Amino acid sequence: MNKADIINKIHEELGITKADAERAVEVVMTSIVETLKDGQEVSIAGLGIFSAKMRNARTARNPRTGEPIEVPAMRVPKFRAAKALKDAVK
Repeated sequence: MNKADIINKIHEELGITKADAERAVEVVMTSIVETLKDGQEVSIAGLGIFSAKMRNARTARNPRTGEPIEVPAMRVPKFRAAKALKDAVK
């Protein structure tokens, strides 16, 4: 399932226009991204928790040349599935 499929599902289930369904999906996604940018986490009951964590700086290797490359520290997104989601997928 991709973003277009989610928009179509919302359109069918709620009986709203596809444009309104697309705006709703965009608002949800933008809200999650903005909250993570601010360093906060997003908790959606029954789905899970989106958060941002720091990844330490490290030395990696270029697979072609074997040359070492310094990878800087950075924040990366993380998702922890809720128990309800884990149980539903089993």
